Amino acid sequence: MEVLFLGTGAMVPTRERNHSGYLVLHNEETILIDCGEGTQRQLRFAGISATKITRILITHWHGDHVLGLPGLLQSMMANDYHGTIEIYCPDGTGQFFDRMWHSFALQKGDMQIKIHEIKERNFLNTADLSFEAMPMKHSVKCYAYSIKQEDKRKINVDYLKQFGLTRDPILKDLQQGKDIKWKGHAIKASDATFLRKGKKLALVTDTIVNDNIIDIAKDSDLFICESTYAKDMEEKAAGHMHMTSVQAAEMAKKANAKRLMLTHFSQRYKSVLGFKKDASKIFKNVSCAKDLMKVTV
Repeated sequence: MEVLFLGTGAMVPTRERNHSGYLVLHNEETILIDCGEGTQRQLRFAGISATKITRILITHWHGDHVLGLPGLLQSMMANDYHGTIEIYCPDGTGQFFDRMWHSFALQKGDMQIKIHEIKERNFLNTADLSFEAMPMKHSVKCYAYSIKQEDKRKINVDYLKQFGLTRDPILKDLQQGKDIKWKGHAIKASDATFLRKGKKLALVTDTIVNDNIIDIAKDSDLFICESTYAKDMEEKAAGHMHMTSVQAAEMAKKANAKRLMLTHFSQRYKSVLGFKKDASKIFKNVSCAKDLMKVTV
């Protein structure tokens, strides 16, 4: 699972930072989380076609997170996107998409758009991914998301070599956790296989500190968290319902995350080196995201 940072700025974009946008790539899935103004141009810079997007997750409907959506969808239609694009958003907020969509004279092609208002924590399961959402505390209804790979049982090749078993359809039984018999040998799945834990990604943006952050980011391999303000502006951050780099680090530590990436930086900061320095005093494995950076979960 990889994450491409399309936009790491806050309400006002800068020369270096676009409005919010995060692309998650996993096998056949290309999942866009938020679509700030300029997102489709960022995709161009990254060399990724918008028609590859399979799902769109919206954290909330503030302009810096969604104003790129009509243009992106129009381009997908113009480039012959066939099928249905699934868009997920907080419960009760689908009306905002309808209002935005009908504000433009858009030419509709064969593409269908389906809006899903998320009503439960575990809102989607695909063949090998599970998706969760939890409400944050912001000035409008806002959700944080986690995406987790399914755990997979892998074959212990070295162990099976002693039985002369390397390739055979019976290996599927072992992968399903079933004991087998092979050429007179009783082989236990617990000996012949091992469980590879799926990686977990959590993304939290636009919120003040709350316990749901710890819950959604618990044991995550990569925790992407908003860090709009520096340590010395905690009062201003609270007034605008955002967090500081230190607060993000505290959440990462409490959640037992493995890696923290700070994002959603205010335009006031020309450099975010201080963000990393302050956060590192609390949580060691921390980085500051940059536009068009790609990381592996």
